[in-house]
Amino acid sequence: MTLHRVAISSTGLFTPPEIITNEELVEAFNAFAEIENTKHAFEIAAGTRQPLTPSNVEFIEKASGIKRRYVMNKSGVLDPTRMRPKFAPRPDTQISLMAEIGVKAAQDALQAAGKTAADVDGVICAAANMQRPYPAMGVEIQTALGVKGYAFDMNVACSSATFALELAFNAVRTGTARAILVINPEITSAHLAWMDRDCHFIFGDVCTAILVERLDLAPASAFEILGTRLLSSFSNNIRNNNGFMSRAEDRDPDDRDQLFRQEGRKVFKEVCPMAAEHMAGHLQSLDLVPAQVRRFWLHQANLAMNQLIGRKLLGRDATLDDAPVILDEFANTASAGSIIAFHRHHGDFQPGDIGMICSFGAGYSIGSAVIKRV
Repeated sequence: MTLHRVAISSTGLFTPPEIITNEELVEAFNAFAEIENTKHAFEIAAGTRQPLTPSNVEFIEKASGIKRRYVMNKSGVLDPTRMRPKFAPRPDTQISLMAEIGVKAAQDALQAAGKTAADVDGVICAAANMQRPYPAMGVEIQTALGVKGYAFDMNVACSSATFALELAFNAVRTGTARAILVINPEITSAHLAWMDRDCHFIFGDVCTAILVERLDLAPASAFEILGTRLLSSFSNNIRNNNGFMSRAEDRDPDDRDQLFRQEGRKVFKEVCPMAAEHMAGHLQSLDLVPAQVRRFWLHQANLAMNQLIGRKLLGRDATLDDAPVILDEFANTASAGSIIAFHRHHGDFQPGDIGMICSFGAGYSIGSAVIKRV
């Protein structure tokens, strides 16, 4: 079997039309908390219920580094009587919302590489949440783009993009496809518990796309993929229990257990060393050390996590040039975060410069790709 060299030819980005600042978010949450505390004043006075504590901008920025986030709908999120986005149901004859933004990100990636749908043989739709079990949104995106070949959906939480990147890499390397589009539509605002002070600020919406292609067919600005590596280890510390079986279990869709939840301190303590060890091991397998890496494009979940991982890898504090941050603008966008960081911060690379994309999240799951500017 002839193995092909593989490249990331381009990336694409769809940014939602609306922005929620921390100030707006705090105002809405505090209004919600006041309504809830008034509603349950008797239980609070009796000591059988704890009052909701107001949020504040300083708390959010210190805890996360997030300053704002893009969303598909802000009016529903900022309505203290609703506290979730408001989306209109779409008929089967209309493209789904997640597929729609997937198509836009894919078109952006194709245009950046000077390619068309005819150059692509497959689509992988990889995201932390899927709008429906089937038909696959990947097939919907494939059809809307006019791609001949195959498509499918996959989910590995915040590592969905990097896990899909390995699948695309292997398909192109072994010759079963010339090029694969990896699409990451993340409408995380729909699974966030906006009424929970501990996490109401975490997520934002976005969609990224990655065009993975044979190196000999790629544009001159491409990045060769030197290798990919995946790791997973089961943990209950990040969960989202909502799914098609919830109805059979007579779950309330508004049940807190049906939304994103995490044990943040445990995640920080456990994932950071795992991610640093994974990345160092991946580099070592390619006869590289962290000091040879021009830039790390890390998962954008929490600023302190990335700072600690950078310190463990480099033996010093990582600069924003070492490990760019897009978290302050986009918030946590699940699997798309590291791809946004790469999309925004790779234009200054010179031929031969090496970079590393890495994600880490629920599972636990960790995925990485080492790439070199050609």
